[in-house]
Amino acid sequence: MATRTDAPTRREQILREAARLFAERGFHGVGVDEIGAAVGISGPGLYRHFAGKDAMLSELLVGISGQLLSGAKRRLEEVDGAAPEGVLDSLIEGHIDFALDDRPLITLHDRELDRLRDTDRKLVRQLQRQYVELWVEVVRALYPELAEAAARSAVHSVFGLLNSTPHLARPGSLPGRATTAALLHRMARGAFAAAGTA
Repeated sequence: MATRTDAPTRREQILREAARLFAERGFHGVGVDEIGAAVGISGPGLYRHFAGKDAMLSELLVGISGQLLSGAKRRLEEVDGAAPEGVLDSLIEGHIDFALDDRPLITLHDRELDRLRDTDRKLVRQLQRQYVELWVEVVRALYPELAEAAARSAVHSVFGLLNSTPHLARPGSLPGRATTAALLHRMARGAFAAAGTA
């Protein structure tokens, strides 16, 4: 979502505002009328774009998992043949972009994943596992002595670190995007280095 530079479509506007409102007040604390008002249409007008709130939640959570995976694959293609450090740096940069630019979706995932239909929740988990395995392969290329299980644990730990940004959301709590991104990058690399030299 954060990588688009062209004007968002009405559907994307609805999803963005739904994510913000769901993250702020919870899925059940937001009505379709409020989402519609946030994008300048009537609540019933939303049904021209989505079957309901459940469909919005599903598209948000399945969508971001798919985008993280496809973005990681694209980054790996772009740095094909690069040194392992550069490959890992690219993956970290991509996840930091998500963590800083799509913070409502992190909150939404943490709070509302269980509200998805079983099929959608399984799809989210499948996409996430594929995303993790891309990282595990890259981490083990840089730290070949790191066991696969340990590499997987390290990847999940770094995701926890990077995805903690919604908890820093009060005004003035972050030192600026570039500074925060650089700090998160150093911390992620430090965590992997610690795991790799244990």
